[in-house]
Amino acid sequence: MTLMNVLVDFARTGRIGPLECGMPLTEAEELLGPGRPHPAIRLKGPDIDGYPYAWGGLKLTVTRRAVSGLAIELWSPTVHLPALVLPDSESYEATVDREQLVTALDSAGCAHYVNDRLTFGSQSSIVTRPGDVCAVFGLPGRDDQVPHRDRHYLHVMHKHTD
Repeated sequence: MTLMNVLVDFARTGRIGPLECGMPLTEAEELLGPGRPHPAIRLKGPDIDGYPYAWGGLKLTVTRRAVSGLAIELWSPTVHLPALVLPDSESYEATVDREQLVTALDSAGCAHYVNDRLTFGSQSSIVTRPGDVCAVFGLPGRDDQVPHRDRHYLHVMHKHTD
């Protein structure tokens, strides 16, 4: 399994492996182990809604103690994902450019369209069908080590139910 396989499967299904929006946080933690709660959760307690629990680059947003959002964040040159999501590796190179992802989605028969709400300036975005997953891309930062400085690279893929 590669990072691209995980991203395409998420785009097509709206799920990350067995993880899906609507599942209880306790069930997700049984699968993944305890997550690192957002500082707001630690400060105000587990009943505060809309903040993520993190497992490296995997983030699960929680509302009423249920998973209301899934995200894979690729802000850094490497992504660390739990073995449940990406087996046999602790980290993967996280430089996925827009053209690579779009080509992989097209090859898998996963429809997608431009997300006008999140496409502006140096940022672009697509939404997939039927998974209803949003992918957000941006130009590399000054210190980012990427092969093509003029291409948009994937920053985050996410799905939310609320």
